[in-house]
Amino acid sequence: MKTLACILLVLLVDQVIAAEQEIETINVEGRRVNLVGDAVSASEGIVGQKEIELRPLLRTGEVLELVPGMVVTQHSGTGKANQYFLRGFNLDHGTDFATFIDAMPVNMKTHGHGQGYTDLNFLIPETVSQLTYKKGAYYADVGDFSGAGSAQIATATAFENGLVEATLGEDAYSRLLAINSVQLAGGTTLFAVEGNRYDGPWSDIDEDLDKTNLLLKHTLSLGEGQLSVALMAYDNNWNSADQIPSRAVTQGLIDELGSIDNSVGGESSRNSLSVNWQQGGWQGSVYVIDYDLNLWSNFTYFLDHESNGDQFEQVDDRIIYGGQLSYLSKSELVGRSVSNRFGMDLRVDDIDEVGLYHTQARRRLGTVRSDQVKESSVGFYWENRIAWSNQLRSVLGLRYDHYDFEVSDRVNINTNGVDLSVNSGSANDDLPSLKGSLIYAFSDEWEGYISAGQGFHSNDARGTTIQVDPSDNSPVEAVDPLVKSLGYEVGLRGFINDRINTSLALWTLELDSELLFVGDAGNTESSRSSKRQGLEITAYYHITDHWSLDFEYAYTDAEFTDSAPEGNEIPGAINNVFQAGLNADFTNGWFGSLRARYFGERPLIEDGSVKSDPSTIWHLRAGYRVANWTFKADILNLTDSDDHDIDYYYASRLDTDASGVATQDTHYHVIEPRTARVSVGYRF
Repeated sequence: MKTLACILLVLLVDQVIAAEQEIETINVEGRRVNLVGDAVSASEGIVGQKEIELRPLLRTGEVLELVPGMVVTQHSGTGKANQYFLRGFNLDHGTDFATFIDAMPVNMKTHGHGQGYTDLNFLIPETVSQLTYKKGAYYADVGDFSGAGSAQIATATAFENGLVEATLGEDAYSRLLAINSVQLAGGTTLFAVEGNRYDGPWSDIDEDLDKTNLLLKHTLSLGEGQLSVALMAYDNNWNSADQIPSRAVTQGLIDELGSIDNSVGGESSRNSLSVNWQQGGWQGSVYVIDYDLNLWSNFTYFLDHESNGDQFEQVDDRIIYGGQLSYLSKSELVGRSVSNRFGMDLRVDDIDEVGLYHTQARRRLGTVRSDQVKESSVGFYWENRIAWSNQLRSVLGLRYDHYDFEVSDRVNINTNGVDLSVNSGSANDDLPSLKGSLIYAFSDEWEGYISAGQGFHSNDARGTTIQVDPSDNSPVEAVDPLVKSLGYEVGLRGFINDRINTSLALWTLELDSELLFVGDAGNTESSRSSKRQGLEITAYYHITDHWSLDFEYAYTDAEFTDSAPEGNEIPGAINNVFQAGLNADFTNGWFGSLRARYFGERPLIEDGSVKSDPSTIWHLRAGYRVANWTFKADILNLTDSDDHDIDYYYASRLDTDASGVATQDTHYHVIEPRTARVSVGYRF
């Protein structure tokens, strides 16, 4: 297997190719963009398609690992949203990191599985023209889920060449991609279609992944502006190999690629229509998204229901509509450059059902909770930038957000005999946020930053009106609708000789004490106030026009700030993350990338007595372009590491355990074994 890529490459004929190597019309170099003189903090950056194109990806969601310090893993099936880790947060599936695609929000509020659920499976990586990330809450245009940061992903408006690509790999992996753009109706029409099938390496299930994606986009020039209309469609269904208890492996009940419940999985779809417009200083967008998910999981096996098992189904069926509008005004004050940006954003989540059911082999046995929800939010912001001198700049931002929640119970009496009608109700909340930065240019190549800002994330609407626990009718305290955070950092950025792009940031983030709504249980649990602080270093070195090296390191110290007997460590908070890559792209057609990611140990319980082991994974891509053809081979998990993708520590019960006994155990999902994938593409 290790030699598969080499064998493929030896068979290729050497030939120099020309400009058809590029996909996007505008060649966005990403890491080679000089942000000195423009950035608000040391923790923002730009990534272009060229860098995405060279990077081997096991899953679509790993696009977000282009954000320095971000780790993307999976504890379930390929079709489910990934787990994200950043700045000492186990972000679960997206809470505290806001993600947008073509100005459409990806994070799901009041989601069936988890608040802020961020599923990127509807994204086709080859269509991304640019990813812009902004870590920290220092940016007035970002509201909800902004504590740890945000990412704006923009899809292309045109391709320089059409492309048809087929990929085959082990474990019945196949992928077919077709993209092109044509001049039509006075503008440019772009389309991209992706089909993906995969069974996975698991010993007792086939994932049977069946994913289809479509992007159709028409772009018109409007004098000094531009108008784009885009349709996206996504459909997916899969079986899951969920996390497993360590004792089941040590007792020989299953191997590391086995499952306790082999009937879990999911099905999901997402269809959207969006319009983006820019004219002079004006910028606006509107969108409508039709989304649904049915997700079956079983994390405790036979703990609560010894006969039928603990499998549950989470349901989410909604329509989202909204938009944003902003205006940028530039002027001078006593000879100094001044800009003011005024903006607003609106979002409405019209949720027909967000539900939780007790199931067995995907058959519903009873309703735990089912609600109809309407959640709306509106935000207004102002950002002022002043160049006080050739060296000193300031950025000041003010934001105001207002939320309304309406929850209507759909069940009345649930499977546990609890009257849930009392959990219906309405709530609202609002929050002002202040943000600012001072930037000093030491030279044309070096710039320093002092940044601070207030951020927040919204809580699940069901938690804002809850009165009783759906499991036992006990009284439950409602959650705070909006949870505040405060972040600040000092940083340094350098851009040297158009070759080296580097940054250093020392940051702190404080999060208010809060209650969290737990989608897996339908109730709330408390969380204490916390403080995270850390160091981040990035360096991107274009050694020559053909070789580049990147290095990213993040250290975080995270703890609860109010002491408790159980301990002050935050479960899932990573101390160390390291990523590095060596990339090559030659004019004679050869290209490739070798990447390593180190995911440090982290506490699994508050006293730190149980920790996860660190994990290291290597990926390799090697390829060759000749005439209109592109051949490439990926070796994912190059060293065949059996480290864990993710670890949890909690109580569960196997059907072989004694009745009534809950066993505390580490539950984990192993990194997928080494696998090879070979692609052949034709440009036209």
